[in-house]
Amino acid sequence: MSGFSQRELAKRAGVTNSTISMIEKNSVSPSISSLRKVLSGLPMTLLEFFDTGDQGNTELPVVYTPAQFQRTQSNGVCWELIGKNFPNPQLGFMLETYPSLADTGVEGYSHDGEEAGYVISGKIEITVDDQVFELTAGQGYYFDSRRPHRFRNPFDEPCVLVSANTPAHL
Repeated sequence: MSGFSQRELAKRAGVTNSTISMIEKNSVSPSISSLRKVLSGLPMTLLEFFDTGDQGNTELPVVYTPAQFQRTQSNGVCWELIGKNFPNPQLGFMLETYPSLADTGVEGYSHDGEEAGYVISGKIEITVDDQVFELTAGQGYYFDSRRPHRFRNPFDEPCVLVSANTPAHL
């Protein structure tokens, strides 16, 4: 796809060659933070990585039903992107579900842009830089996405939140 060898991609992404090999062989399922790190070595965003290429009608809907959301899962976390076929989106708008013990990965990840969200139900723990925040239903967050961050649900109940990020990505 990119024309890079495993070794070159590993070097560009700052991961080991064996990590790339295990992902390629499907013997390991990388966390979102690890996948972001690997994709940093390619000219590709997470949104582009998970794009199914199904553009459907050229006329874009205004209203989206849950059946039209683009679903992605990793480490138990489910992201549902609303408006997946919108051309050149500037805003990523998602419904996120974190079952009990779900986590975006041990390593914090960062990217250009801003991120905001609102907890609909349950509780979530968000780490931004080295600060840990516990949010409950009715609370929200907003931060510069260049700061390393991580989401996890160490609680007994699932957490559902809506989020938005710029530029658009999963």
